[in-house]
Amino acid sequence: MHPVHLRSAGTSLLLAFDSGEAEIVHWGADLGENLPDLAILRGPVPHSALDIPVTAGLLPQASSGWAGRPGLRGHRNADGGPGLDFSPALRVVSAEVQDGGRGVLIIHRDSEAGLEVSSELTLHPGGLLELAHTLTNSGTAVYQLEELASVLPVPRDATELLDLTGRWCRENHPQRHAVQQGTWVRTGRHGRTGHDSSLLVAAGTAGFANRRGQVWATHFGWSGNHEQYLDSLADGRRMLGAAELLGSGEVVLHPGASYRTPSLFAAYSGRGLDGITEAFYDWFRARPQHVDTTSGRVRPVVLNTWEAVYFDHSLEPLLELADSAAGLGVERFVLDDGWFRGRRDDHAGLGDWYVDEGLWPDGLTPLIDAVTGHGMEFGLWVEPEMVNLDSDVAREHPDWIVGPSVLSYKDGGRLPHPWRQQHVLDLANPEAWQYIYDRLDALLRENAIAYLKWDQNRDLTEHGRGGRPSVHEQTLAAYRLFDALKAAHPDVEIESCSSGGARVDLGILQRTDRVWASDCNDALERQTIQRWTQAVLPPELVGSHIGPTTSHTTARTHDISFRAITALFGHFGMEWDIRAATDGERATLRRAIALYKRHRALLHSGKRVNADTAEPTLSIHGVVAQDGGEALFAAVSLASAPAEVPGQASLPGLDPKRTYRVRAELPTPLDSDYAHTFTQIRPPAWLEDGAVASGAFLQHVGLPLPVLNPEHALLLHVQAV
Repeated sequence: MHPVHLRSAGTSLLLAFDSGEAEIVHWGADLGENLPDLAILRGPVPHSALDIPVTAGLLPQASSGWAGRPGLRGHRNADGGPGLDFSPALRVVSAEVQDGGRGVLIIHRDSEAGLEVSSELTLHPGGLLELAHTLTNSGTAVYQLEELASVLPVPRDATELLDLTGRWCRENHPQRHAVQQGTWVRTGRHGRTGHDSSLLVAAGTAGFANRRGQVWATHFGWSGNHEQYLDSLADGRRMLGAAELLGSGEVVLHPGASYRTPSLFAAYSGRGLDGITEAFYDWFRARPQHVDTTSGRVRPVVLNTWEAVYFDHSLEPLLELADSAAGLGVERFVLDDGWFRGRRDDHAGLGDWYVDEGLWPDGLTPLIDAVTGHGMEFGLWVEPEMVNLDSDVAREHPDWIVGPSVLSYKDGGRLPHPWRQQHVLDLANPEAWQYIYDRLDALLRENAIAYLKWDQNRDLTEHGRGGRPSVHEQTLAAYRLFDALKAAHPDVEIESCSSGGARVDLGILQRTDRVWASDCNDALERQTIQRWTQAVLPPELVGSHIGPTTSHTTARTHDISFRAITALFGHFGMEWDIRAATDGERATLRRAIALYKRHRALLHSGKRVNADTAEPTLSIHGVVAQDGGEALFAAVSLASAPAEVPGQASLPGLDPKRTYRVRAELPTPLDSDYAHTFTQIRPPAWLEDGAVASGAFLQHVGLPLPVLNPEHALLLHVQAV
């Protein structure tokens, strides 16, 4: 069987089959068209080892001598006991190149064990690799699946590992360590992606950074339990892998049945982490359902009511808020939690998706009419997968509530501990699923709703039905719910808000239009949260809002310009009682909103760039147009710096041969907080009137920054002249 060589955007994926398995012999830099005889890659056989070269296949197997984590684990119950067919010998029977040379379908089979695995690999035009397996039980007895993993090799040059971690209100923070022998594992047992999950796992050469070094990175596109790992063996080989974390007996395949893995997405870059980001952005923006400026569906300026009114849903304050928002240039008004039956706080009402007749005697119509009359879209908060015990649906259908017991809640079965006073509806129950679909469908049919803020405020702990774990079924049922509502209401946008960033992954983003990266609107915290969320997700998919002057999650106080500059680099909005804003704040808000509208086509289509700064208290990041003709940069002082002056800031990603004019856009002397932004006797010479220089000069020499105060920022507009 001939080798298969996929090439795209500076990346090569080379597969060989001479061992009988599908072996990735290279995933990395483009190899060009001419390849040698791959027989030259047959390695030595060391002492005290198997007498044959050990193959690290696409599905690593003990039957080939692989001593690391296997790609497939499971067994068959037959002949009176478990454990049969524990070690398959899957060998390739066919490899078909597809999609005009961009993909390959590989069929592995072990007829004796009665197992078949089809593997689909696609190297997308921007260089993003997508891998998924489908296991079919071709035997005559039941097969219990324990794990089917997607793995990719990384070379020995990858000596450092970076992943992301976090907690509520501090999602997607990086951590880094040296690669050592053994298996490094990140496990997600939340029943959802999780606040602490790693959106990206990146292995790279020593000291890899934003703009330098070789990097091999993966993302697992699944919204349920999962594991991500790096397996580093004594023979020097290393595998990046990921798999759905299945509960005991959760996937049992009867004869003829199949299981498909979630997709593993992966990218290689020879120019640091920004190259990884480009591959993901290219894939996202090429999707037909992607919401961005190229499709004509621009990302509207949002006002969310939560931090303005919380559970107070009196009509008059909401009408005042809508009037105030319209006056600033807001384009989408979102009514948050508290509008449905019995919902006066978070103890009751979840599951009863009817407009509260006591709060809204005329329904939502008066508010919707006021909002749309101002030319704004109307959005609504929902949390369809959850239920309060104090609700009509829980009282009428206690058997719809998820729990670990064989007996249902109504029959005395044990429930999981509550989380924010709520439990989980069993969407794998067809009746519960249909009820939720019907209620949401009715809300969308009966009201002019353009947007759903879809929340999911608890982990799926002890999640089961009929006494068996069912996170897998629940996740697929939730996906079906999103898909069905999208099919019935294709013009309605949906945000995945899972207490902020607890369900952010490419599985949920196949069926939603943006995510809420974090419940934290503190601009300082958001600088890190957004930078690393946007390592994978384009800014048009990441909600980024200006919160109140003093953050309700951290109690920090920030000037309006810092909050506005932070929010600009995402899907811009506000979550703040703007009626209380000062005249100076409202003036800056208007300018920031106008800046966002003027530049959102650039922000939501350009290349995300992050400078490598020697000083960790300084962040320089931006977006550069695909043609290099324009860019926006933010220079951000994250904390007090050890040096008296910050030095010269590099502006990466510009065309080195073009000439650019650089101007400061926010704050300016017109803004009330301008004087708070700097502590200096005299600004750098260019700040007042701008600077003109080549892209090469701006990248390699840069411009001297003003002395920014801690937790302040400067927005720069760069335009080719």
